[in-house]
Amino acid sequence: MLYAIFDNSNFKYMLMRSKIFLQCISILLCFSNVHAQETPKDTSYIKVPAEIKSVTKHSVVIGGKTINYTAKAGALILMNEKDEPIALFGYTAYTKEDDTNNKRPVTFSYNGGPGSSSYWLHIGVIGPKKIIVNDPEYNPPPPYKFEDNTNSILDVTDIVMIDPVGTGLSHAVGKAKNKDFWGVDQDIKSISNFIKQYVTDNNRWNSPKFLLGESYGTMRSAGVVDYLQENLGMVMNGVILVSSVLDLRTLTFQQYDDLSYILHLPTYAATAWYHNKISNKPENLESFLNDVKAFAEGEYASALMKGDRLTDTEKDMVLTKLAGFTGLSKEYLSRANLRVNEPRFTQELLRSEHMIVGRLDSRYKGINQNLLGENANDDPQSSAISPAFTTAFLSYYYGELKMDRKYNYHTSAYSAEGFAWDWKHKKSGGSDPTDPSTPNTAIDLVDAMSRNPSLKILVLNGYYDLATPFYATEYTFDHLGLDKKLKPNIQLKYYPAGHMMYINSSSANAFKKDVAGFIIGASK
Repeated sequence: MLYAIFDNSNFKYMLMRSKIFLQCISILLCFSNVHAQETPKDTSYIKVPAEIKSVTKHSVVIGGKTINYTAKAGALILMNEKDEPIALFGYTAYTKEDDTNNKRPVTFSYNGGPGSSSYWLHIGVIGPKKIIVNDPEYNPPPPYKFEDNTNSILDVTDIVMIDPVGTGLSHAVGKAKNKDFWGVDQDIKSISNFIKQYVTDNNRWNSPKFLLGESYGTMRSAGVVDYLQENLGMVMNGVILVSSVLDLRTLTFQQYDDLSYILHLPTYAATAWYHNKISNKPENLESFLNDVKAFAEGEYASALMKGDRLTDTEKDMVLTKLAGFTGLSKEYLSRANLRVNEPRFTQELLRSEHMIVGRLDSRYKGINQNLLGENANDDPQSSAISPAFTTAFLSYYYGELKMDRKYNYHTSAYSAEGFAWDWKHKKSGGSDPTDPSTPNTAIDLVDAMSRNPSLKILVLNGYYDLATPFYATEYTFDHLGLDKKLKPNIQLKYYPAGHMMYINSSSANAFKKDVAGFIIGASK
């Protein structure tokens, strides 16, 4: 039937041509199949979301002057070294209007955790709005008081609040996974690259630049300031460390390591002083703490160093002084073999009153539901203020900043699938990649200061902070091995409050004065 349309005279010729044509088609099909096997179709492409941005205009009065500013809430697309998208990286930026020379300072700020978004610092003290809490008491359910922040540093610097991957709007995109960003070194790299990209996108290379981190954010900052200048060619004017921990060993109460017990002792004493558990309580806290520090690094450290060689007489003498400084009984301290870790202290100090004290801020008290318990399993400070902060921030973020409600702001990454932190830090781990050393980014900070002798450091400490005790911070900075010419570049300030010292109104005023003065001085 196929060839019925051809006449007989051309039949053989047409048949021959048809056979040749079919053979060619067959060869082409075979070639196409082989080629398809050699270069399979790329099925790895993943659609990358667009940047998120909500821009609004506002004003705030700080120091009697009206500051007109632009707020930009959203997330940019972070690229890797191959210019591939790897993360949608969330931030909120506040920039003063009518400032066109781009030489105004810019401060990059974040909280810690690791795994926390930046909303604590954001509405606690840094941004132009703040939450008012009943410090140091529990807060009732909403509504909460939210107002202009006259202690914001927006009058002296533009502000960029950063939310690490897994928090805020930030998450991995493309071929990347969230877990790729969850680790000491991974986090340092991603935050550094975000800062570089923001600086480039917004023409801020010639602006004075600062880092301001809280808690784990201080460990991050020490790594970031070094990474930026060593790998990305960007030097910072200053680093502000709020409730600092650079050397994790100082906090961990590792077995057969007495360091953490020694470094926590002055904060135990401050807590006992605050709650009137000190006999013949001295009037001046600072003077009292100087006596405690002398005991901690003298008789107490010596006793712990002796271990089983400590005589009964020596032990009794140390127990008497230790009880006098901590408010704990000699019997309890003896059973603890002179060594009381933080969860035990917060549970024991007010046990007779059926209360526990806070870890983040030991001025706070909470109900002790387990009077036989060995360790406190709650932090009264966190319970007292967290709902207020969360409610106020999300109301502000989706209301005044007009963020689209389809985007879910994660206040933390703790409930994220697979969240786990890789604590290895290359610079503190030695030459062996399996070295179990606790991370220490003080090494990074020394490196950064040595390569940039103009770098200034401001360290802010709360006397009642049991999460990152001030004496542990002093120990770290006393053991940097820094060249003596650079030591004047470091300032330490103290407040009669806790980890988040800025929730106390008088400490918030001092915080603003200290930070603003530091930024102005380091920008010259």
